[in-house]
Amino acid sequence: MMTAENPSQTVRDQDAAPTPRPKKRDVHGWVVLDKPIGMTSTHAVSVVKRAFSAKKAGHAGTLDPLASGLLPIALGEATKTVPFVMDGRKAYQFTVAWGTQTDTDDTEGRIIATSDKRPDEAAISALLPRFTGTILQTPPKFSAIKIAGERAYDLARDGEEVALEARPVEIDALSIVSHDGATTTFEAECGKGTYVRAIARDLGLALGCLGHVAHLRRTRVGPFAVTEAASVETLRESPESALTALQPVKAALILIPEVVIHRDAANRLKRGQSALLRGAGAPIELAAAYATCAGTLIATGSVENGEFVPHRVFNL
Repeated sequence: MMTAENPSQTVRDQDAAPTPRPKKRDVHGWVVLDKPIGMTSTHAVSVVKRAFSAKKAGHAGTLDPLASGLLPIALGEATKTVPFVMDGRKAYQFTVAWGTQTDTDDTEGRIIATSDKRPDEAAISALLPRFTGTILQTPPKFSAIKIAGERAYDLARDGEEVALEARPVEIDALSIVSHDGATTTFEAECGKGTYVRAIARDLGLALGCLGHVAHLRRTRVGPFAVTEAASVETLRESPESALTALQPVKAALILIPEVVIHRDAANRLKRGQSALLRGAGAPIELAAAYATCAGTLIATGSVENGEFVPHRVFNL
């Protein structure tokens, strides 16, 4: 025998409230993400922020969607240390495809010139010293550099002529990993503002064979290495697995000196006041340093005439 549907149950089902979103939390620290190909840096930040239900997050240096590898993401108070990471040295592994130049200097752009010539490994090796040290480099026209307030890539996409001036960049090391005739894979260590796509473009032009980046992977940014990076899958697996990827705020500061201070000095720094450093081994002058008290990060700043001058104060 058929029974009538319970009308009160139907009303309750229809009026059931949607599952509430997790409440945002104060989370402080660094997540070193191994960003996959195809994901934007903005999307990567959203993934990390969602995994921790964090109130605040930001990344330390954009990584193009076509590139993979290291993307350091700061949560909460760690965002105050982003400049220390962005100003650090970077390392990449990248593959150049010879014989084709594109307008973006990578596989995303349209082909603007071709060549039948292919370089041998000896010719490439002989050229590398010209691309190490402090060199003048013209950034790709498809870059985030601003021209009269507009991003160069926006102007280029609109068909406008983009003329960027060459500027000095530092390339600490550039070496060949492998070479098969059609492509060559390199490793590079460089400073802030260096464009790997420009290295590929200029190598191709200098060799007379043209070239563009076919694959790019960032392996180091400042104090962080890709060997310690977490995958997107790990972050999405569970809150517990995500927590294993969280590093302390001061992980970004290991390349500058630590100054250990007492509680009275810590209280002064927290109020934004300078604090006199005491003790026989106290530094007199430091351009950049961070202060800790009982293992807790208090401030970043400088030491001037024996006083710690706070630039950024942390609430941890």
